[in-house]
Amino acid sequence: MTSALSRRQFAAGLASLPALGVFSTRQARAAGSVVAAAFPNAWEDAYRKIVAPLVAAQGTQLVVSPALAQDQLAKLLASPGKPSFDAVLMSPGQTAEAVSRGLIEKIDPSKLKNWDKLEASARTEYGPNVTVEINGIAYNPTMVPKPAGYKDLFENKAYDGKVAWIGFGSNTAAMAWVEIAKLYGGGEDNMEPVFKLLASHMPKVGAIANNGSAQMTMFQQGEIGVFMASTGNVARLKSLGVPCEFVHPISGSPSVPVTIHLAKGAANPEGVYQYMDAAISAEAQSKLALPPTEMIPTNSDVPLTPGIKSFVSEDDLKKLVYPDWAKINAKRAAWTAEFDRVVRK
Repeated sequence: MTSALSRRQFAAGLASLPALGVFSTRQARAAGSVVAAAFPNAWEDAYRKIVAPLVAAQGTQLVVSPALAQDQLAKLLASPGKPSFDAVLMSPGQTAEAVSRGLIEKIDPSKLKNWDKLEASARTEYGPNVTVEINGIAYNPTMVPKPAGYKDLFENKAYDGKVAWIGFGSNTAAMAWVEIAKLYGGGEDNMEPVFKLLASHMPKVGAIANNGSAQMTMFQQGEIGVFMASTGNVARLKSLGVPCEFVHPISGSPSVPVTIHLAKGAANPEGVYQYMDAAISAEAQSKLALPPTEMIPTNSDVPLTPGIKSFVSEDDLKKLVYPDWAKINAKRAAWTAEFDRVVRK
């Protein structure tokens, strides 16, 4: 890989970064409105089309603001007690950080009429889990063979120049790197094997992207053939007609719940409860379980669709891997700095 390609890698996807300032919080917070952060692209679109009308029926305007989980956390940290969002959407990595810094509130489940419909594991003191994201490997079957697992991506020449990677700011990437570390003698306590592997493999890397949205754009444009993804990412790409399949790594599939949280100092807490209740309702989750999102429902009244079952079998569910986020968060900043140093060489 040339130095020019390296520079291109760091620039890749800049145009795809979410416009975090696209909504003015002051403008959005008219009487009866709630500003809710949602992940860009599929989540953002689905929550506007499916969840927002259900919230509006209760007399509250849901303003969906696209932001990755790490960016949501950064915005809360920038203005503690006066959040840009009334509600945030996070996975355990960011949730743990938000709890430790007092950025989100414990909820009152009695204000959610659909609370008892949730699977027991989806009821947390800091909000309801709206789905479980299962992560693995996305690949284009017209460009590369089906990988068996993470090792293939480094040791099989068929993937040289075809794989895009991102750093530890992404939950999906962080989980993948931890699993890769385990395969090469490391783990949450030792990421050195990953950095040695990555340094030696850099000439064969297809791209280093800024975030998951950039990876999906590059995949859609045929610039890469493999990236770390959730089943939802793959469902989205397939709905757009992009050749894309999902692989559960033979070592197990890293998985995380996704939770709606009430931001501390939210301007409209009651509106946030309306939003939470709408998002966990059978009406919303039965639609979110369909293409193009195919989110795994947490409402016990909503069955798994055939599409979801094509991604996740009973055997797959037994092999899900749940990372130790306390360990990851403690080292995440150092890992990020080392990742940046390695890929810039």
